[in-house]
Amino acid sequence: VSAPRPKMAAGGRLPSALPAARVRAAFLRFFQQQHGHRRLPSAPVRPRGDPSLLFVNAGMNQFKPIFLGTAHPRSELSRYRRVVNSQKCVRAGGKHNDLEDVGRDGCHHTFFEMLGSWSFGDYFKEEACSMAWELLTEVYEIPKDRLYVTYFGGDSSLGLSADKECRDIWLQLGVPASRVLPFPLKDNFWEMGDTGPCGPCTEIHYDHVGGGRNAAALVNQGSPDVVEIWNLVFMQYNREVEGNLLPLPQHHVDTGMGLERLVAVLQNKRSNYDTDLFTPILDAIHKGCGAPRYQGLVGDADVGRVNMAYRVVADHVRTLCVCITDGIYPGLSGAELVLRRILRRAVRFCSEVLRAPPGLLASLVPTVVEVLGDAYPELRKSADQVMNIINENEAAFLSSLERGRRVIERTVQQMQPSTNFPADVAWSLYGNLGFPLDLIDLMLEEKGIRLDSGAFNELVLEDVKRKAQGAQAGQLEGTDVHLDVHSLAQLRGDNVPATDDSPKYSYKLGQHGQYEFSPCQATVLMLYRDQSLQKEVGAGQRCGVILDRTNFYAEQGGQASDQGYLIRLGQQDILFPVESVRLCGGYVVHEVTAVETLRAGDKVQLFVDEARRLACMTNHTATHLLNFALRHVLGDRTEQRGSHVTAERLRFDFDIQGPVTVEQLQRVEQVVQDVIKRNEAVHMAEVPLALARRVQGLRAMDEEYPDPVRIVSLGVPVETVLTCDSEAARQTSVELCCGTHLLQTGAMEDLAIVSERQLVKGVSRVIAVTGRQAKQAREVGQCLAVEVDSVSIRMKQRSTSVAEMQNLSKEVGQLTKVVASTAMPQWQRKELQTILKALQRTANTAIKKLEMQQAEEKAQSLLTKHCNQPVIIDTVPADSLSILMKVVNHLCDKSPGTSVLLLSPQASGEVLCACQVSKDCLPVFSAADWAVAVCTQMEGKAGGSSIVAKGSGNAKGIQGALTTALEFARSKL
Repeated sequence: VSAPRPKMAAGGRLPSALPAARVRAAFLRFFQQQHGHRRLPSAPVRPRGDPSLLFVNAGMNQFKPIFLGTAHPRSELSRYRRVVNSQKCVRAGGKHNDLEDVGRDGCHHTFFEMLGSWSFGDYFKEEACSMAWELLTEVYEIPKDRLYVTYFGGDSSLGLSADKECRDIWLQLGVPASRVLPFPLKDNFWEMGDTGPCGPCTEIHYDHVGGGRNAAALVNQGSPDVVEIWNLVFMQYNREVEGNLLPLPQHHVDTGMGLERLVAVLQNKRSNYDTDLFTPILDAIHKGCGAPRYQGLVGDADVGRVNMAYRVVADHVRTLCVCITDGIYPGLSGAELVLRRILRRAVRFCSEVLRAPPGLLASLVPTVVEVLGDAYPELRKSADQVMNIINENEAAFLSSLERGRRVIERTVQQMQPSTNFPADVAWSLYGNLGFPLDLIDLMLEEKGIRLDSGAFNELVLEDVKRKAQGAQAGQLEGTDVHLDVHSLAQLRGDNVPATDDSPKYSYKLGQHGQYEFSPCQATVLMLYRDQSLQKEVGAGQRCGVILDRTNFYAEQGGQASDQGYLIRLGQQDILFPVESVRLCGGYVVHEVTAVETLRAGDKVQLFVDEARRLACMTNHTATHLLNFALRHVLGDRTEQRGSHVTAERLRFDFDIQGPVTVEQLQRVEQVVQDVIKRNEAVHMAEVPLALARRVQGLRAMDEEYPDPVRIVSLGVPVETVLTCDSEAARQTSVELCCGTHLLQTGAMEDLAIVSERQLVKGVSRVIAVTGRQAKQAREVGQCLAVEVDSVSIRMKQRSTSVAEMQNLSKEVGQLTKVVASTAMPQWQRKELQTILKALQRTANTAIKKLEMQQAEEKAQSLLTKHCNQPVIIDTVPADSLSILMKVVNHLCDKSPGTSVLLLSPQASGEVLCACQVSKDCLPVFSAADWAVAVCTQMEGKAGGSSIVAKGSGNAKGIQGALTTALEFARSKL
């Protein structure tokens, strides 16, 4: 039942170390076989439906709906009682951020495995402590005299007494009183966040030294000799918004033990990096870079930070493998930005410390897969993709480093002596190029220059403030109608039934093809306001309304909620607007502003905004069809990453190996349009979840679905899809979905993809519109295509006028902006952008050529007029300062010893000025000083170098300017 237990060696130590794989397996087997826990696979490290997290950072993340009481009563989650798993976790960025500590010692990691066991309203403290003690001392055979336990010592400010129940359990298990230690809130009270479920915890600590000593004084003191190995959390309170604690209606147990630290204990190692979870990777690094072997040195003993580099690279490549496999790719925001920093940190240690050639990081992926692949098989499937993404990002970063170095060099050259490096340049390097701050400091230090740290810190604070405001705005949205854990428990305790929302699917096609939505009457069961259930809400107050049944669709599955209104029966003229609808623990909560007093027991009639609902139905069916078309055109490896459906449009994110071409976009639209034209029936049916999972080729299983689950199949009846040998799910769109859909595809009329862009490397986002909006987008596209064609024809006629060509160039520029910002088919946008880019190049080339021709003609005329003069000062017509400068350049090229200053009056009343001084006249004669003197006379400005300069002024002073020009030249020659 448990792992084989070798006989104890002298001194109470295992004679041979357990491999990490057996340690993990023994944990899972112990809880599953000996204590009836259900074994679950690890959730992906990409959080599902939890915007508060960048990464899954603890085993409990996937179970939050259970702790909060919001799990749907028909979902698999709601049936969990005892659970065990090994969860992939990443702690980098956000509240739990170990990134900068990784590599400095032997215990910090960005990726780690959390061995976890849970009880959801089943057993509590006594069983949890007993199981933990049995596993550690009997299965793993850790000597009891090396273990210490802590418990919550109470907090008078919160009115919480010490957890003596926990203390007594440990004493009954035989732990000596001298090893059962109380600690305060910060050490032994666990909280999910600022609000939510929380409770006291008990921790088990291990003494690496042993030898019969009493190390109680070292527990929780940061000593590397005495380390925590297991934390058992007893969730028995809920922290309210006001900060007070209320008892939870149901008690839970959440235990977590880091595999890396446990393996270090069982393999008698002081550093996690010395265990077999890391040694194969460290060996592969050594082979790949040729640096001295890893010796486990830290701090000052680690000369040149070589050992730190080994640890950084070994840790970070594990994180990269797991994150990329789970769909988080290096990018520019959120978790993707954090992963980009992890990758770039690893690349820097590879290249700067280990002196490894490019490609080392990706070459380590097969070793990581070998170490972790049996526990997490998904790693084996995506190893090639992971290597490609790492290599591409490494090449991009090395290129960015080179660009960043050039920016720093150029900025330093332009700086005044004794000034600090400008903060805005450093911020741009950091934000846009991902240039590490410590590298900027290092490069500036080498040049004896400092960063303007005060100004830089201000920019950092502004950025933090801006992000915080954005996050706060996101959190505030819709908070009124989220039922809290106590209200949910009260509803269930009072036997308030979950809302019957099946009427949302009650609609049919009428005689003339129009959609008819069945009427729905309901009873108000409860009202929710200010985080409490209420029987009555007064006029003008915003509240959540819980009904016994509803035909409103609550936001879920990526589809926006319905809107509409309800009326009290018998009061047809008083409308209660429904602004949004949410599903919470099986209860549908309608966000309503009460125009009159609303009471529990009121009978109401519900009216959904039918136009909005139909638009959402159309776009949701279109999303399924688009998903199928993308896989059909781009291949089966095209996996959905997310979607969102509103009445106005649909958004769809998916994996992609490379850029989507114009031809592929056209083919995707064509596949969709073919199904629309066939007016396929949309089949929907509820089936048992276990049966649905067996459907071959079924998409979107990485979600939590209720049981039974709804299957949506386009063109093929659900019963056909469910037959064991059916290939239907590979030939058409078949998905699990709780959304509302069309009954026939013809009502979609059309679909146009109006945007496609890469969010991060490997993930693309498509935005599409349907029906009248799609037709309008196509019409706009055709109109713009005609305009582009018109410009193209006029461009081919090759006008000899600079002004005409400049107007054409401006027209191309304006069209480019319109094409980029207007809703039109994306394939057509790409085509037109390619044409416009070529037209812009043609226009620029033609303008330069015409300007050169004009300049040569005017220069020749002036040379004839001022034959063999050492100074030429004159006025000449010119359409632009660019042409005037070219005339000056040509004159000086034809007559090398001549200095030239030309003025050109414009129709606007402005006078342009350009000059060039012969090199023979330097340094006495300066072009910049000459231009300044002349333009000042015309109340204007000028600037340039000692050889060439330009400026402008007012036409009223032109005669005085010509005189000044001549006098200045005579004074210098």
